[in-house]
Amino acid sequence: MPELVPILIILLLIATTVALVSRRLRIPYVTGLVLAGLPITELLSRRVGLDPYLVLNLFLPILIFEAGINTDVRRLRSTFKPIALLAGPGALLATAIIAVLLKFGLTLDWIPALFLGVILANTDTVSMIAVFKDIPVPARLSTIVEGETLFNDAAALVLFNLIVKVYSTGSLTFLEGVQEFLFVAVGGSLVGLVLGYLSIPIFARLNDPLSSLLLTVAVALGTSQAGQFLGVSGPVAVVVAGLIFGNLGLSQTNSAGDRLTLLSFWEYAGFGVNTFIFLLIGIEINPITLIKILPAVLLTVAVYQVGRVLTVYPLLAGIRWIDRPIPLRYKHLLFIGNIKGSLSMALALSLPTNLPGREYLIVLVYGCVLVSLVGQGLSLPWLVKRLKLANVSETRQQIEQLQAQLITGKAAQDELDSLLKSGVLPKAVYEEMRAGYQVRVAGAEKALREIYNRRPDTSDATTGDRTKLDAIRRRLLLAEKGALGEAIRKQILSPEIVRSRLQNIDEQLLKLEDD
Repeated sequence: MPELVPILIILLLIATTVALVSRRLRIPYVTGLVLAGLPITELLSRRVGLDPYLVLNLFLPILIFEAGINTDVRRLRSTFKPIALLAGPGALLATAIIAVLLKFGLTLDWIPALFLGVILANTDTVSMIAVFKDIPVPARLSTIVEGETLFNDAAALVLFNLIVKVYSTGSLTFLEGVQEFLFVAVGGSLVGLVLGYLSIPIFARLNDPLSSLLLTVAVALGTSQAGQFLGVSGPVAVVVAGLIFGNLGLSQTNSAGDRLTLLSFWEYAGFGVNTFIFLLIGIEINPITLIKILPAVLLTVAVYQVGRVLTVYPLLAGIRWIDRPIPLRYKHLLFIGNIKGSLSMALALSLPTNLPGREYLIVLVYGCVLVSLVGQGLSLPWLVKRLKLANVSETRQQIEQLQAQLITGKAAQDELDSLLKSGVLPKAVYEEMRAGYQVRVAGAEKALREIYNRRPDTSDATTGDRTKLDAIRRRLLLAEKGALGEAIRKQILSPEIVRSRLQNIDEQLLKLEDD
């Protein structure tokens, strides 16, 4: 323990330096962390590296819960079909392609090849999300990226544990495999639902923001442990609990400041975890060993890219039959953004200790992660600009500025209502301050109404500036679909009436511009 304290200080100083340098050089922060970790491996007096137990039981639940609590279910619902295709059949198809190619390309046995297939089919989009924060991209694209990585992590862990079971037992029929997969996935979802919903009443009774923070941490880590104890998927349980807490639990807080404190805490927690994971990835990689197996690493990188190509383009090409078509530019970014990261490293370290060639497989995965983070990570900002995904017109900027004015004004009015109700604010002061915000809200509403009511031939509708309005229309139509589903469940409307109305709504959704 005394040795770990100076090592921790050194790592924090290195991470701070990397943050400054990467911002100046305009390279992804995580890529800089991995590169910085390579030369300091021999400088540390004590061997420090990634502990798979620590990553899977502490770091990973924090990252998944942070992603879930910040994910809007309404956004996921509008892009659920492409996300489900990529994280479900896409993950299985990519795993099979990679396993077959590596089986014959590197002359591996089937079990090691399948392990590599699962590990390298997983996508880690931390670098992509970091790029999206600096360069605005269409909302639908960012939602697909976030949703895929959210559910892809859970799917990868379920498949990995299934292969471990095959290796340990020696045999598993196809039917048994399907049953085990469904049991683990569905069971994890149920655990997440139960613990997520049970935590909401407790959260609603907590008026202290620090106590609320502790509860969310307990839910994130406790849900993962509960899933493992019951023999189901902990990551799936954490995903579901995070989504429930983020979309239902946060609405129980009366103070905007408490919500901001909670979300800021989880943002910092996710940032800190990613910092240590990617820095330790660089420390784990031995440059000399990596050079020796570089040809195998490059072949493996080419193989998992082939798996990604044969997954993304065919699956998303057929989406037009069930949902809005995915633009080709989006597919290009989803392909190049196939970056490997922390989960791939953790799964590699979690390989069975008696697996033949285990050390070789670990170094191979490390090399792929390094090549992926450096090569694809550095090219992402250039690719986003090259594909013209970040073009924002003057009208679009004006709309977003007015929306920001409207959203902040409404939020401040809600907070004023809460202060008045709690007796903190005198009514005279409340009325004066609320009137000031009402002027701001009314001005923004008037300006937005004028923009949205322009004739198509006098606006920039053909260049995509009306996609903001279409995004609002899409949310309204989805709300209508939800209301119809509830009416059927309560037997208020007959299925025949609802079916025709749903078909009409789906036709309207397909006509809207992509957001």
